[in-house]
Amino acid sequence: MFKIRSLALATAGLLLATAAAMAQPTEIRIGVALEPPLLDPTAGAAEAIDVVVYQNVFEGLVRIDETGAVQPGLAESWSIAEDGLRYTFSLHDGVTFHDGSAFDAEDVKFTFERILAEDSVNAQKALYAPIEAVTVIDPLTVEFTLSRPDGLFLFNLGRGDAVIVAPESAGNNATTPIGTGPFAFIQWDRGSRVILEQYGPYWGDKPALTRASYVFISDTATMTNALLAGDIDGTNNFAPEALAVFEGNPQFKVLVGSTEGETILATNNAKAPFDQLAVRQAMAHALNRQEIIDGATYGYGVPIGTHFAPHHPYYIDLTDTYPYDPEAAKALLAEAGHPDGFSATLKLPPVAYARLSGQIIASQFAQVGIRLELVNVEWAQWLEDVLTNKDFDLTIVSHVEPFDIGIYANPDYYFGYDNSEVQALNETLNATTDEAQRKVLAEQIQTIISRDAVNGYLFELAQTGVWNARLEGMWQNAPIEGVVLRDIRWVE
Repeated sequence: MFKIRSLALATAGLLLATAAAMAQPTEIRIGVALEPPLLDPTAGAAEAIDVVVYQNVFEGLVRIDETGAVQPGLAESWSIAEDGLRYTFSLHDGVTFHDGSAFDAEDVKFTFERILAEDSVNAQKALYAPIEAVTVIDPLTVEFTLSRPDGLFLFNLGRGDAVIVAPESAGNNATTPIGTGPFAFIQWDRGSRVILEQYGPYWGDKPALTRASYVFISDTATMTNALLAGDIDGTNNFAPEALAVFEGNPQFKVLVGSTEGETILATNNAKAPFDQLAVRQAMAHALNRQEIIDGATYGYGVPIGTHFAPHHPYYIDLTDTYPYDPEAAKALLAEAGHPDGFSATLKLPPVAYARLSGQIIASQFAQVGIRLELVNVEWAQWLEDVLTNKDFDLTIVSHVEPFDIGIYANPDYYFGYDNSEVQALNETLNATTDEAQRKVLAEQIQTIISRDAVNGYLFELAQTGVWNARLEGMWQNAPIEGVVLRDIRWVE
């Protein structure tokens, strides 16, 4: 009997051990380069805040998906008045905040009155200025009245800046965030990590993950070693120069997508000789995008021919508007009265993509007679010289704000482009809510600024994620800041 019973116990133990070994993990450790200064996305501009909490801890009335499209969030549906001035949202029933308090229309009203208050510290307060009133119709219905039509209103409601907070907990969200999302905040070990856990009473579909740790690792070598050692399971945006370590390694998958970072050779259109279309066209023909992408981003940038993210449904490929053609560039310069070219300065902020791109572009421009003096500046000086005082010829910078083509309708913006047709189209775009019409208008603006060679359109900054090969559901593209956990899962 003893031997038989021992054998049975041993067999049972082996089966339990085997089952445990085969069970899918439900936790994830994500390496991120920057630690957020706080954890309230409505009270700070740092992207690092949204990386941790957007759509995880906090939710908005709507949410932005991986394509950049607006999807239902805390609002299950909405209607828009014919004049575009009233939006009525129907809210999900049975939603609670992580402290157990109920979510209702009063929380929506509180959130937006807080955003628009005089003492508001919301980084994107100006985006919500068209809101004239927020009216609670009943606990599950809320109405927004706008002072003017705003075609981006729904998208802006999906930003991290507009997540819904409760009056009982809003004051402490910087350090102990309480939202309605699928994950609740557990702890923040300063300088080390933030831990989130699945919120049991979550109103929506349960995520596969039960726990997520965001581990702060600023050094590329340390991040590399942590991935290789299995101390972290992935990172959403790894240094391109080190990706070769993981490419071809079956233990990892490298996801290369695009971000909202349009990287441009920004041009002072209000200053001679750049106020001449032929000069700007010549510079466009002198740019070899692929050479710039290979040298400045190690081949991971996505070429662009206008100021729009390639992953966006409105995007059109205009990279062939001015193909690389040095001879055409020389002819255009001669036509503009510069047969021997000219000299200019290129101010470069302290980021690798700008400094490396600047060196390559200087070499390319030299081939057509444009002599560039490279001037390296720190961010404070760049903001003062370029953005504020417009004291520059050329510069290189990534514009990372989503759907920011409207800057081309502002003649006072730093690159000084003044086109009444673009201004009229953008005004119509801002007042249009029909998606099909908005797409047409956005395409028209893209085409005009590409044709006018307002800036040198180089590449979209890539998102280069490195993940354990058994993970699925990570976003390849980044149409908005955040590492969204809801679809991430382990697979065999």
